[in-house]
Amino acid sequence: MDKRILITGGAGFIGSHLADELLSAGYRVRALDSLVPQVHEQRVRPSYLDESVELMVGDVRSPEAVARALDGVDAVVHLAAQVGVGQSMYQIADYTSTNVVGTATLLEALIKQPVERLVVASSMSIYGEGLYRAGDGRAVHDAERSIAGLSNGIWELQDQDGALLEPIPTPETKAPALSSVYALTKFDQERLCLMTGQAYRIPTVAARFFNVYGPRQALSNPYTGVLAIFAARLLNRRPPVIYEDGEQRRDFVSVYDVARALRLALKAPDAAGRAFNIGSGQSASVRDIASRLAAVLDANDIAPEITGNYRVGDIRHCFADISLARTVLGYQPQMTLEAGLMELAGWLSGQSAADRVDDAHAELTARGLTV
Repeated sequence: MDKRILITGGAGFIGSHLADELLSAGYRVRALDSLVPQVHEQRVRPSYLDESVELMVGDVRSPEAVARALDGVDAVVHLAAQVGVGQSMYQIADYTSTNVVGTATLLEALIKQPVERLVVASSMSIYGEGLYRAGDGRAVHDAERSIAGLSNGIWELQDQDGALLEPIPTPETKAPALSSVYALTKFDQERLCLMTGQAYRIPTVAARFFNVYGPRQALSNPYTGVLAIFAARLLNRRPPVIYEDGEQRRDFVSVYDVARALRLALKAPDAAGRAFNIGSGQSASVRDIASRLAAVLDANDIAPEITGNYRVGDIRHCFADISLARTVLGYQPQMTLEAGLMELAGWLSGQSAADRVDDAHAELTARGLTV
C-alpha cells in the first residue's frame, strides 16, 4: 500500500498511536502538529513518535501550513483540537479559534486539494447527558440537571415527578445537548466536516470518541483525560480529586481500539457521511476507576478525595452504544479495561508528572465554575 495519510495533531496522544496503526498496515504517515506546550512541554518532536512519521510543525489555523501538509496526501484524519471541558469554559476564544477556525481552514484547503477520505475526531461531549430510561420504559433524550438541584447535592437525574431516571447506552441518534464550550466546538468540527464533505464530494466520517486512555497521554495537563489526571496525582502520592460523589459513569476506551477504529473508518465503504460512537461499550464509575488505578499502581493507601462539588459543563452519565460502529466499520474493542489499566500502569512506572490539578481547581473556583 502506497497511500499517504495526513494526521492533524499527529504528534499527540491519539495521533501517535494512530500513526503506529497506519504504519503497521502499510500506509505512509505525515503529521501536522503545533506542539503546544500544554501537551509537549519542551516543544520538540516526542520520542514516542515513530521515526517513519514525517512531522511538519505548524498550526492548523495557518492556510500555508495546511496547504503544505496536504501536498501529496490521499486521506486526512483530523485530530487537532484543544481538549478539556473545564478549561474551555474560560479560554473561549482559544478553543473556538483552534477547534472551529482550524477546522474551517483545513476544509477550505481541502476544497482546493481534495482527498479520498476525511475522518474527523468528534466527542461524546456533544451528547451532554447520555440517554436515559423513565420508569414507564420511555427513552428520555433531553434529561438535564438544574443548578438548584446540584447546589443541594442532587446528582442523579429525575423525571418531573422526582423519580430517578436510569442511564442506558447512548446511540448516535441521541440529539446533541451542548453543555460546554468544548462540546460546542467539537459539534462544530463534526458538522463542518460532514457538511463540507457532502457539498464537495469528499467522503467524510465523524468518530465520536468516549473517554480515551492509554500510554503517552499528557500527564502534566490537568485538563486531559480523567485517567491521566488521576495518574498524575497518584504518581505524586496525592489523592485523585473527584467531583460530585464519584458515581457518575463513563465509557473508558483504549487508545489502541480508537486507533483501530480510525483505520477502519478510512476504508469502510458505507461509512461516508455518518458519525460513529467509538467506545468500549461498557461503563464504569469515576470512583471505581480511581480505585482500580490506585490498585494497579500499588497505591491502595491513597483514597480519592470526593469533593461534593459540581463543575460547570460536567454531565452525570454517558456511555456508548457501539452497535453502529460494529456493523458499518467492523469495529470490535479488543482491550479490556483490566488489561488496559495493567498496561497503563507499566508505562506509568517510568513516568514523572507535574501535578497541576490544584491550580486547575483553583482557577475554576475563582471563576465561579464550580458549585
